[in-house]
Amino acid sequence: MAETEIGLGKQGRRGYSLDEVAIVPSRRTRDADEVEVSWQVDAYQFGLPVIAAALDGVTSPTTAVEMDRLGGAGALHLEGLWCRHDDPTRLLDQVAGHRPGRGNGGRAGDAGSGDAGAGDAGAGDAGAGDAGAEDGVALLRAAYDAPVRPELVEQRVAEIRDAGATVVVAVSPSRTESLLPTIKKVEPDLLVIQGTVTSAEHVSSGTHDPLDLKHLVRRLEVPVIVGGCASYQAALHLMRTGAAGVLVGVGTGLTSTTGGVLGVGNPQATAIADARAARMRHLDETGVYVHLIADGGMATGGDIAKAVVCGADAVMLGSPLAAAVEAPAQGALWSMASFHPRLPRGSLRRVPRLGSLEEILLGPSQRADGRTNLIGGLRKAMAVTGHGTLKELQKAELVVTAPPSVRPGAQR
Repeated sequence: MAETEIGLGKQGRRGYSLDEVAIVPSRRTRDADEVEVSWQVDAYQFGLPVIAAALDGVTSPTTAVEMDRLGGAGALHLEGLWCRHDDPTRLLDQVAGHRPGRGNGGRAGDAGSGDAGAGDAGAGDAGAGDAGAEDGVALLRAAYDAPVRPELVEQRVAEIRDAGATVVVAVSPSRTESLLPTIKKVEPDLLVIQGTVTSAEHVSSGTHDPLDLKHLVRRLEVPVIVGGCASYQAALHLMRTGAAGVLVGVGTGLTSTTGGVLGVGNPQATAIADARAARMRHLDETGVYVHLIADGGMATGGDIAKAVVCGADAVMLGSPLAAAVEAPAQGALWSMASFHPRLPRGSLRRVPRLGSLEEILLGPSQRADGRTNLIGGLRKAMAVTGHGTLKELQKAELVVTAPPSVRPGAQR
């Protein structure tokens, strides 16, 4: 790819978001109900190529079971509220009721839509002038102050497994080793190791030993998905750890402030395409196919289709599923980096409720913006471009377009 000169002696590639590419129709079309959207990683087959993100505003044991019923999967974060509190409902209601700019004594029901939740916002530890009250950092830190309890991890996993659902759990790289005995005990079906940026080689001269992903992955019997990453080299090295899948996306989610706080990122279409090139090299070297899961930057079925064309096998969705009526935090959304003790890299956001999980994923849709019936949009994109499977769709042609902000008639 040609590089652009940024200044004397410094060049850079042009990166593209999913908004800046479009799928080119081919010479044939198909019936939408005849295309295949299933996805398989290791021994686990899913009817939908969708994993609900490991965010407390998206995935609870109940929503993980519902995602499985619909054909997808839900990743439960083992460091989340469900594994710290016997009943996190009150805390989730407090977070859902938080309003930016409200300090001590603010009432959650005083502003906004009626479905936002009721009761005290729970931000009494943050003064009205505290910057943390603006983005919910203080509130989130208080909610996550309790320790992770292994017996609750066992209980939550049992709730999902007893319902007959595939158990997908997530941990951060920094807590993986400490939680490993519990993870081995509960025996999840899939393990997701997810950080803002996860590498196969972490250099540290500190007192703690960095996580050795290659050693860890190869001594676990459970298939492991690792990420996030946003470059060819990072993806290739994660694949070489023996991971079954790699999460692609850094700073692309609705809540993320990583781009501003760290100045780090890569537009999602380019990031996925780079990881796809890494997968091709790894496949040539080892004969092993590693799945790519696009994480972030998608709001519609068309976005999912474009992510697949760029090289993704499946997607991890956060904000689109936080809009479901079943979402644990009533449309509130935040990441595990939002309340980092030294450098928060995410904000507390809200999304409007659009319907049930089934309506958001499978329809029927009452909207024309593509934010409900996401899989219907994916199926239709496959149909009008003539591709019968997700593997075939990966071979489709893309064209670069103007971003929606300057494209006549485009809306986001």
